[in-house]
Amino acid sequence: MKPNRRVTPYLFLMPAMAVFGFAVLFPVIMTFAYSFTEWNGYGAMTFVGIDNYVRAAGDTIFRDSFTHVLIYIAATILLEVVVGLILAGLVSVKRRGSLWFRVAIFTPVMLPMVVVAVLWAFVYNNDFGLLNAALQNFGLEDLQRVWLGDTSTALLAVSVVSGWVYAGFYMTIFYAAFNQVPAEVIEAARLDGAGEWQLFRRVKVPMIRNAITVALLLCITGGFQGFDLFYVMTNGGPYGATEIPTTYLVKSVFTFGNVGYGSAMAVVLTAVVVGLGLIFTRVNREKPEGARR
Repeated sequence: MKPNRRVTPYLFLMPAMAVFGFAVLFPVIMTFAYSFTEWNGYGAMTFVGIDNYVRAAGDTIFRDSFTHVLIYIAATILLEVVVGLILAGLVSVKRRGSLWFRVAIFTPVMLPMVVVAVLWAFVYNNDFGLLNAALQNFGLEDLQRVWLGDTSTALLAVSVVSGWVYAGFYMTIFYAAFNQVPAEVIEAARLDGAGEWQLFRRVKVPMIRNAITVALLLCITGGFQGFDLFYVMTNGGPYGATEIPTTYLVKSVFTFGNVGYGSAMAVVLTAVVVGLGLIFTRVNREKPEGARR
């Protein structure tokens, strides 16, 4: 008996769809259901309607956490995407040692984020940290700070660590995109007298605009998913200066036992991220075809 050709593709898809449903769809549905309840995770569950969403709308800590994450995203766009683009432009010029330079820049990406957070916590330590020691050696004692304990520097300090890690990731993306630029275009620009800087700014960057768009989308959505660095380095402190939505909802669920309220914040965060992704994609799609090349 021959299998039905219309059914066969779905039979092959069923295992993957089953895993997707169990690992993604089911938790999403349950989180949405929990968001309408008051529940501590093990006791009786009480239906409260939209009370958790009303509470989230009036929660100043939750609102401030979005401000913090937007500042963090803006900083990482500069420290990751822009720096990664500049690094890719440097390593795309074939010179001796460029391979080892690429490997060195990419190495932090391969480190576990918890290890990176602990390492940089020592770098920022106000008593024996490398940063304050370097400032002292250069006679810049006035610039020394309790970097992770000062409300004015903690968020920037975490952003710098993220840039140190992911600049190499975006460098790799842009380096691969630069290698796809037609050689004849580069040669024609050189024949017209273009130097390396002009090649980079006027030829290479415009021709990898699609890769830059993807990198920006990854950076924005990844910023909202940030958790490890903040949890290990500051855990939302000092005084909530580095509290972001993910750290706040994790505290609400696992520290204070407010599963329903934490689920409501998770739903709001998911809606924001999906909405931004759709808007970003729509805006990019509506650009004229020539503007995306």
